[in-house]
Amino acid sequence: MNPSIQQTALHTIALEAASIAGLAAFIDASFSKAVNTIHQSKGRLVISGIGKSAIVAQKIVSTLNSTGTPSLFMHAADAIHGDLGMVQKEDVVLIISKSGESPEIKVLVPLIKNFGNTLIGMVGHTESFLATHGDIILNTTVSKEACPNNLAPTSSTTAQMVMGDVLAVCLMQLNGFSGQDFAKFHPGGNLGKRLYLRVADLIINNERPAVLPTASLKEVIVEITEKRLGVTAVVDAGNQVMGIITDGDLRRMLEKSDHIQSITAKDILSLHPKTIQASLLAVEALDLLRKNDISQLIVEEKGTYQGILHIHDLIREGIV
Repeated sequence: MNPSIQQTALHTIALEAASIAGLAAFIDASFSKAVNTIHQSKGRLVISGIGKSAIVAQKIVSTLNSTGTPSLFMHAADAIHGDLGMVQKEDVVLIISKSGESPEIKVLVPLIKNFGNTLIGMVGHTESFLATHGDIILNTTVSKEACPNNLAPTSSTTAQMVMGDVLAVCLMQLNGFSGQDFAKFHPGGNLGKRLYLRVADLIINNERPAVLPTASLKEVIVEITEKRLGVTAVVDAGNQVMGIITDGDLRRMLEKSDHIQSITAKDILSLHPKTIQASLLAVEALDLLRKNDISQLIVEEKGTYQGILHIHDLIREGIV
């Protein structure tokens, strides 16, 4: 009887997980030499491969470029038909291959060696042509492909992918690559926004509801209604925040009091409202909102009132 779909899926996951775990045995002096060679190079890292390994190479190049290690992809087949010209004198070349015996690899390796570039081989067969001719070897040997026929690249490409990530992370640390650096390379999309968008950027076009502590109840209601943020700040003559009044505060006050004619803002306000500096990142505002289970924050800068940040501002920008 054929195994169930779930059994097959779980078996596949187990085999691929084992291929990743097995890489721990290959983080050795050769791996350290590869990382240091790439780090100390004055050129770029050119990564090549054929077949599925070429696809993995493209992903690794993308990861390295986005984390501060300049890299290029060079398809092994195209390299021997003209693209080899992209390799410059000080570049390091990394060739990825499971077998290390592909015809294109056997043609490419001697050419790289003749150029004098350092050649790193990421290979799954340590007795192969690539392994024996490379200057440095990254071992990505796996015991078995997840493919039922042990043929289709599955566990082996997973191991290659993870080894590429390991390289990228080690190089990030050596380069001192920070979150601010990451933001420079990822200015678009929600990820970029989380890394560079500040509170001041979110409130720049917002209304700035504010009343003096002497404002009448009618003035408070009008301010909250017109500015449509569900709150108003209570500020003194110097624009310093004294407190906050929410529409909830108004409802609770009206439920408790029958004499509202003489009520002013200072009678309703909540002291010590949650505030945030305009110069802080939007993600920090999100953390504060979530931590306190609230929808708005008063924004200040150098002690003066700047406006209101609403959770909807963060949703609109894709920060949430």
